[in-house]
Amino acid sequence: MWEWVSDQVFKMVWLNDLAGRLLEFFGISLDSKLGSSLQFFIFDTIKIFILLSVLIFTMGIIQSFFPPEKTKVILGGIKGWKGNILGALLGTVTPFCSCSSIPIFIGFTTAGLPLGVTFSFLISSPMVDIASIILLMSFFGVKIAILYVIVGLFFAVIGGTIIDKLGMENEIQDYIRKMEDAATFVEELTWKDRFRFGIEQVKEVAGKVWPYVLIGVGIGAVIHNWIPESFIQTVLGKDNPFAVVLATVIGAPIYADIFGVLPIAEALFSKGVPIGTLVSFMMSVTTLSLPSLIMLSKVVKPKLLALFIGICMVGILLIGFAFNLLPI
Repeated sequence: MWEWVSDQVFKMVWLNDLAGRLLEFFGISLDSKLGSSLQFFIFDTIKIFILLSVLIFTMGIIQSFFPPEKTKVILGGIKGWKGNILGALLGTVTPFCSCSSIPIFIGFTTAGLPLGVTFSFLISSPMVDIASIILLMSFFGVKIAILYVIVGLFFAVIGGTIIDKLGMENEIQDYIRKMEDAATFVEELTWKDRFRFGIEQVKEVAGKVWPYVLIGVGIGAVIHNWIPESFIQTVLGKDNPFAVVLATVIGAPIYADIFGVLPIAEALFSKGVPIGTLVSFMMSVTTLSLPSLIMLSKVVKPKLLALFIGICMVGILLIGFAFNLLPI
């Protein structure tokens, strides 16, 4: 029963079959590179937007219970590693994109929350969310999805703890430290308001990410059907000891979220790229994208920015190498 649910609900095998029959109806052979690429593109695009709509709507309702003002109150009363854990967990119900997380990070900082807690939130928010586990299950199965989320949360907690222990509060830009916290009254929402907020979140997020989804699926289709497996294996295969490092470096300049990067990871996985290398690539894209680092540089001073990048790079590399050793 679970295998059927995994195939038909999460992986949507029925949709892939439907896309194939549609192409065959128009006389396009699925055995050709063009037909296989079109099937990949149609199937992954529709699947991602179905999942995106359902997940963001659900996440929007959950997020309506945790507006930034209420989250500040929750985090403000807990310090130390417990605060870091809570900050990482609350990051799972916030925006999917690192750039969207930074304004909330600024709000937490001006509210006087511990620096380690705010960085645990900043690492977790783009990297790990409730949507991640469903999306990863749809592409790679339950085991890999759960491992990714657990390791991502652990990484966020450890990263925030290190920054907290180093006492770098003075490394926040001066204008941020001088900003006053604008405390506002949080109105209690009705369920009708929460559903409306969920729908608005779908429109907003989908409106932002759809180009990256199409680009990601397009790149995935090219990798899946046009780039020789031998080339992929040479560059990112298990026999290349630098594959994890290369995947991390390649992922950092890319600006995308989990929706845009998964089709690329799926195509690479089908070519035999080890899961640890893919995890490093996905974490690098979602956490160290160049636009988000540029935004963060306006908030923190160079020393703290360099420390954040260093912690993320080392953590992503260690996780990648560790995943590659697992018998998955």
